[in-house]
This record gives sequence, structure tokens and C-alpha cells, in this order.
Amino acid sequence: MTEAPKDVLVRYLQTAREAVLWKLEGVSEYDARRPLTPTGTNLLGVVKHLASVELGYFLSSFGRELPVALPWHDDDADHNDDMWATAEETREQVIGLYRLAWQESARTFQELDLDGEAHVPWWPAERNPVTLHTLLVHMIAETNRHVGQLDILREELDGSIGVRLGGTNLPGDDYDWAAYVARVQAAADGFG
Repeated sequence: MTEAPKDVLVRYLQTAREAVLWKLEGVSEYDARRPLTPTGTNLLGVVKHLASVELGYFLSSFGRELPVALPWHDDDADHNDDMWATAEETREQVIGLYRLAWQESARTFQELDLDGEAHVPWWPAERNPVTLHTLLVHMIAETNRHVGQLDILREELDGSIGVRLGGTNLPGDDYDWAAYVARVQAAADGFG
């Protein structure tokens, strides 16, 4: 039996969402919050950002009320307030917000067909109106982009690698990473 197109898109989105949360597992509170790049990218902030944009795309854009206040979207908020967890925000709250976004988005997915029309307030007029199909594809791309960031941050932080628990999609434990890295470096050295 062939899976319905909307079900395929939702499944791909859910796979990426679960990878996002897996990247937080086993990380200390400090390491989940601290900036790991010169622009401040941090594990917990990426989760908060993804929760926020899902609520925006799959609720606000379809005229649905948000179930919670998102003060980082206020006009006077800093542009990056959705990209980090304040000292008052717990890890559980941020993860809970992300799971709430999943639940609320699921209602939109159930109620609308892929051609269901939305208006994304922060997109320019020429990109509106937009369909649920387009927003699902957009959110799959955005979530996977951020999962890629989280992959690199975790590998740099503590050596954790892979796409999901039980399925890293990488060579086994006996793979000679040092030899591989040496081959890559040798190839690059010819251009240095």
C-alpha cells in the first residue's frame, strides 16, 4: 500500500524532530545552553527556535491562536531571543514547547489537505498565499538544516555522532577514523 503524500511529509518531519531531541540526550545543562559557535549557536536554543517557527508556520499562518505566549516574538524583542534559553527557562520547558508544537501542528495536518491555504505574515507578499504542502516541505528543510548544525555541535562537544539512536548511518565502531581523516587532510594539503 502506498503512503499518502501528506503522511510521507509528516513522517519525514517527525523523523527530523526526533533527531533534534536526540542531540540533547546525555548533554549537561551547561553544555546544552552554552554558545558553541562565534554567533552563539547552542543546542537548547535551536530546539526553542524550531518550536517557535513550527507554531508560527502551522498555527499562526493558518489563523490559529497560539496556545502559549512567545515573548521573543514581540516587536521589542531582540532578533535572536528565540535562539537561546534564558536562565528562567528550563530544558523541560523548552522541550515541552517543542512537543506542544508537534501536537498543535498535528491538528493542522489532520484538519487540512495539502492544498490548504495559509498566509505567512513574515514572508513577502509575492510568497503569499502559501499551501500546507509548501510549509511542510519548508519545515522539513529547516528542521534538517538545524539537525545538521546539532550534529556538528555534538560531535565537537563530546564526539557523539549519528542520525538517530540505533541507526547512526555511519561506519561501525571498528572504522579507522584517524586514517580516514589523514587521507582527507592529505588531499587538502595539496591545495594549501
